[in-house]
This record gives sequence, C-alpha cells and structure tokens, in this order.
Amino acid sequence: MPAAQLLLLACLAWATGARTAQLRKANDRSGRCQYTFTVASPSEASCPEEGQAMAAVRDLQRDSSTQRADLDAARARLGALESLLHRLLSGQAAGPQDAHGGLQAELDTLRDEREQLDTRARTLEVAYSNLLQDHSVLEEEKRRLGQEKEDLARRLESSSQEVARLRQGQCPCAPEASRDVPPASGEVSPWNLDNLAFQELKSELTEVPASRILKESTSGHPRSEEGSHGCGALTWVGEPVTLRTADTITGKYGVWMRDPKPTQPATRETTWRIDAVGRDIRQVLEYGRASQFEQGYPSKVYVLPRPLESTGAVVYGGSLYFQGAESRTVVRYELSTETVRAERDIPGAGYHGQFPYSWGGYTDIDLAVDETGLWVIYSTEDARGAIVLSRLNPESLELERTWETNIRKRSVANAFVICGTLYTVSSYSSPDATVNFAYDTDTGSSWSLAIPFQNRYRYSSMVDYNPLERRLFAWDNFHMVAYDVRLSQDKQP
Repeated sequence: MPAAQLLLLACLAWATGARTAQLRKANDRSGRCQYTFTVASPSEASCPEEGQAMAAVRDLQRDSSTQRADLDAARARLGALESLLHRLLSGQAAGPQDAHGGLQAELDTLRDEREQLDTRARTLEVAYSNLLQDHSVLEEEKRRLGQEKEDLARRLESSSQEVARLRQGQCPCAPEASRDVPPASGEVSPWNLDNLAFQELKSELTEVPASRILKESTSGHPRSEEGSHGCGALTWVGEPVTLRTADTITGKYGVWMRDPKPTQPATRETTWRIDAVGRDIRQVLEYGRASQFEQGYPSKVYVLPRPLESTGAVVYGGSLYFQGAESRTVVRYELSTETVRAERDIPGAGYHGQFPYSWGGYTDIDLAVDETGLWVIYSTEDARGAIVLSRLNPESLELERTWETNIRKRSVANAFVICGTLYTVSSYSSPDATVNFAYDTDTGSSWSLAIPFQNRYRYSSMVDYNPLERRLFAWDNFHMVAYDVRLSQDKQP
C-alpha cells in the first residue's frame, strides 16, 4: 500500500510539470529497503535558507488567501445567478402573460410620453409660424401706413398751395356762374377773397354729379354728340373733374373705362373699374349707371379666368381687352358671355418691367381706343425702347399695321391715341405736366407740344381717351378723374 501511494504521488508530480522527478529504491545502512523520490525545483537554482523558506511560505499563504477570496467571490456570483435563475423560473411558472403584460404597459407609457413630446413640439412650431405671420402682417401694415403718410403729406402740401393761390385772388370767377349751381342751392353772393371758408363752400357748390357731366362739360355748354365733329389735333386739355375715389390701398392705381362702342345691355353710362394693386388681379367691377359709379355701388362683378397686369386695359365693342400677367399676350374677354374669345402675343413686346412708362407699374403694354379702332402701345428690343404703335383687329387681335416712333417709352408717363395720332404726357406726378409729344400715323411725322396737363393728386397711373365722350379718363392717386379736350379742324397744328 505505501508503494502504491508513492507511485500515485510520483504520477501526480509528473502531471503537474515536474518532468525531472526521480524514484530510487535502495537498502539503508540497516539493510531495510528504502524508496527515495526526488523532484527538481522549477525556479530555484539552489535550496533557500531558512529565512527565505519562511518568506516563500508567507507568499504561498498570501496566494492561498487571494485564491480563497476569488473563490468566495465566484461563489457569491454563482449564488446570485442561481437566485436570478430561480426568479426567472418562478416567473415562467407564474405565467408568461403577466410578464408580457408588464412589458406592454411599460411600452404604452413610453409611447404616451413620446406623443406628448411630439404634441408640444408641434404646438411650438405652430406658435412660431403664427409669430412669423404676425410679423409679416405688421411689416405690411407699417409699409402701408408709411405710404398713406406720404400721400397725406403730398395732399396737405397741395391743399396748402391751393389755399395760398386762393388767397392771392387767382381763382377764376366765371360770369353768370349761377347757371352752374343746382337750383336747390339758392343764390350765391359775390366772392370774398378774405373769407377762406366761403371759398371752400363755393368750391363744394360747383361740384356736379357724374350724370350731368355726361351731358354737359364743366363750362356748362352741351357736350358734342358722337360724329358731330371731325378728327383733328389736340389743342387743349381741361382741368380734371373727380368722379370717384378708391377706398382701399388696392386703389392706389388702376383703370376705369366706358365703352365708346357699347353693345346691349351696356350703355354709354356703363362703367368698368379695376383696382390694379396686387399680384393676382382678376376682379372687374361693373356699374350700370353713372350714379352707381359715383356712389361706389357696383351692379356686377366679373372674375377673369386669368390675372391681368398693369393699367392698360380698355373696353371696346362689348369686350374687355387686357394684358395677361407676366406675358406679352393680349386677351379679348367678351363681357356678355364671360368667356375669352381671342388671345394673341405681341411679337417681341417687352413685358413685366422691360419697357414701362416712367412711373413703372409693369406698364409695358398699353391698350388704347380712338375714333379709328383698337391700338396697342409697347416697345421692343429691336426698337431699343422707343414706342411702337400697332393697330389691332378687334375680333382676332391680329396686328393690322405697325409704326415705330422716335419717342422713348421710359421718358414719358402715359400715352393715348386721338384720331390716329399718338400723344404722350411728360410727368405722372408734376402738377404742371404737359402733353409733350405727338406722332401722326397718317404721315409718320412727330412734333413737340406743350399743352398743359394737370396731375391734381400727383400720381397719374392711367390716361385713356374715350372717343364717344371726347374726354380723357385718368386714375390719379386713388382718384378717378376726367378731362375735357379740344381738337382743331386739322390733324396737325
């Protein structure tokens, strides 16, 4: 049995790495058999002294303590794992539906919190968008108020000049003025230049309704009927008579018209009006009678199928002719059927600010009517900004004939045609402007003029001639005004 134990120890030593171990058998001095097992140290070259041996023993003890601590830690972790495994097994035993329900409840809670955060984010975005819109509205209101302030300042200055002129006694007093006063107003005493309030009252008394203006001129003489006078050259433009004032900022500039060749149900009194401030201009107001126009009560409202641009529209022969927005297209819109009957591009015509009048407003293409028919006033790159005048077929809008003038379009404020002659206005804002140039399409000749033209409200954005009434219609800074004209016997002065 001892031999077997020694053999087992030898195998164990060999298995742990002591490959230099030796087993010897020999008789000792007494003759007894003795087994000797020798193992070489793997790290020590020689046997240590007693102190070194104690140190080695202490090192072994420390290593043993460390290993014991590691073993305890491993045992603790193993216990924890066993406890966790037990809980998991207990949960499964209790039922997987309860565990799934707990997880689903936690997931629902997280989803609710996320939805609340998303809702708050959307609310903040909407509030920010509303703030931006309010800021934009306030800026637009500020700009509008600034414009109104400037307009009021100009009107105040004009009124001050008018008061100064009246104080100097320059207001004309026509003889037999009592015939111009409505019967209900009673007799008016002679003017007193020192009494300014009375002068203002006299000015109000001389205002006449639009219905009377249709039949009488401002001087009280009957207006010429259609065809009672032949064509001639323009020699005189009267003072403007205010018929209507726009109520909103969209009426800063615009166009108002009457048909010189009316068709049923329209009459010579029927008036059309377009407020031209804005981007998408489609609304056309119709007034059946002059009194309705004067009071601002439209009888019908048209909505055009496409927006128009500028203040160059006209009504002729029952159709509205206008320039399509941001295009060189002229459109014929029949008012009775409310349909577009024709469209035509004006070849090479500038549009949307290329060759406008001096006041701007995208007035590149301006339509006009006179005794001979329908015209279009524009310019092209080939003409290098000079006014080009073309006569249009009212039905198809084909160009029947074209003339190129030597008048620069940007240098004049407005233009109109009378008896086949083109006339231009020098300024849109000067109170003492003039009709300064003329071009005769019959002879191809042009000449300078100096016919006084009064911009009473300092911003004339439209001037057109009505051959039926033999008057100029204009839109002057919110105000719709009319001018009497006088023509000579011959076309050239």
